[in-house]
Amino acid sequence: MTRVLFVSNGHGEAAIADRLAFELQRLRPQAACDHLALVGEGRSRSMREVGPQRSLPSGGIVAMGNVRNIVRDVRGGLVGLTLAQHRFLRRARSQYDACVAIGDVFALLMTLATHLPTVYVGTAKSVLVAPYGRMEERVLRRARAIFVRDAATAERLREHGVAARAPGNVIVDLYGEADPQAGLRALAGFDPALALVPGSRTSAYDDAAFLLRAVDACAAERPTLGGALSIASTLTAQGFIERLRADGWQIDLRDDEAVPFVVMRQGRAIARAFRGPLGALFGHVTAVIGQAGTANEAAAAAGIPVVAFELGDDRKNAWYRMRQHGLLGEALEILPGDVPRAAAGLRALLGDASKRERMGAIGRERMGGPGGARAIAECIAEVLDAG
Repeated sequence: MTRVLFVSNGHGEAAIADRLAFELQRLRPQAACDHLALVGEGRSRSMREVGPQRSLPSGGIVAMGNVRNIVRDVRGGLVGLTLAQHRFLRRARSQYDACVAIGDVFALLMTLATHLPTVYVGTAKSVLVAPYGRMEERVLRRARAIFVRDAATAERLREHGVAARAPGNVIVDLYGEADPQAGLRALAGFDPALALVPGSRTSAYDDAAFLLRAVDACAAERPTLGGALSIASTLTAQGFIERLRADGWQIDLRDDEAVPFVVMRQGRAIARAFRGPLGALFGHVTAVIGQAGTANEAAAAAGIPVVAFELGDDRKNAWYRMRQHGLLGEALEILPGDVPRAAAGLRALLGDASKRERMGAIGRERMGGPGGARAIAECIAEVLDAG
């Protein structure tokens, strides 16, 4: 039996790791796949979780000089956790045949501590917003195979002597396969229907409350407007229930694993909670609104207009949203983080079919086509065969 260790550096990256493991096991049913989440605590469907894992206050957003988040994470045990993870990786050499690092170059640098053949899947950098620097390129050259998110980035790296490939953005493949029935139950009766995607970090509980207030304000003029509130696997339905009840919402509990509750105001349903692959929603919604990272990009890849909001008292994570805007261009609209202006912007988008069509076309162009996950899995299989 061959064993592969996947190392991810973010919540979206963990989802990518899970999809790659799924594709690899299609090609090599005998391959055993393990997962070390450098950020957060993994909940994989295709891999066994291993090594030191812990959720930290920032949820993994510590780049771009965000000193406040860095300080919070250090106080929460970041240094000790990173050292423990590095020790685990150093000892992993005898247990695995190959490694796959998914995320930024830090994920690759940590994974290289195994001294095993390593495939790198870069998710963070692109020439569209932030190209790889010279020091990062030196680290990339140590990987057996290098995959990046778009062809322009791969071409630039090859010009610098780094053998990068871009067979397709794996994010495009994440939500393509899903049973639509649960999604249809979550959206039944809503017209237009929205997907509300607050993200996978603990801030999603508060962000969901804002999203619902914005939708509620829009529903005053569109009485059939509503949406499906996505609950990420890293979060709990009870956490959302408690936060929304505190905000004055009525919660109607349902005996349905995929649609566990309905969010109501004065007897009128505004949203239904949804636990399941977002692909079950994407074919049936007019727009996606929310604070997600990978899920927002997957929606853009599906040709759906994406709306995000400037939330947070100190706008501490505004850089992250602007980076996403750089990647998606006009496929993503960023609206102010107060309910009246957010609702006005959302109403304007819902009333402008030509703008939505243009945003969808840009999203497909920026994200590229499907098939990247399969191509990368084939490369991992080749690395295993080469030994």
